[in-house]
Amino acid sequence: MAYASSATGVLRAAGYGSRFDPAGVRNKLLARLPDGRPVAHEAAHRLLMIVPHVLAVVRSGSDTLARVLNDAGCEVVFSSDAERGMGASLAAAVEASRDAEGWIVALADMPRIAIPTIEAVARKLDEGATLVAPFYNGERGHPAGFGAEHFDALVALDGDTGARDLFRRFEVTRLDVDDPGILRDVDTPDDLLGLT
Repeated sequence: MAYASSATGVLRAAGYGSRFDPAGVRNKLLARLPDGRPVAHEAAHRLLMIVPHVLAVVRSGSDTLARVLNDAGCEVVFSSDAERGMGASLAAAVEASRDAEGWIVALADMPRIAIPTIEAVARKLDEGATLVAPFYNGERGHPAGFGAEHFDALVALDGDTGARDLFRRFEVTRLDVDDPGILRDVDTPDDLLGLT
């Protein structure tokens, strides 16, 4: 590990992934990448390379996914409020780590974020920035860094808007990166094909 952030990682893995499989039989986070690793395991692995302590938030009843993320090195948090949306699951993770110095929030369906990008976000956060985001071709992506001063706003999140409002209300430390992985998520089975 080249750099170890003092922040706490949050890996959001509580969504339903209904566009991947409308029938709800196949969980996209357990789908295999070309190298055989599950999508969520690879996303967790990359985050853990920079952030030694990662909380992975999963829906209640997602035992197989929880095992995969635990095996990757994450501490798993089951969120009974996940059905209310991504805001509720993020709030659950932040509440479970209320003593954290800050949070680096990543998505479990984004397995190709470059490790140097995660490190760049972590370094800015550790240096005192309160809100950090990477941008690729002018578009904001993941992971995002949040300083401890945003604790109250993060634990109050609910519904499906996530932390979007914080990015509208507060100054963002912007990192322009040459990393299309910050925008590439797995929403459909076809999305797996382009992830080499």
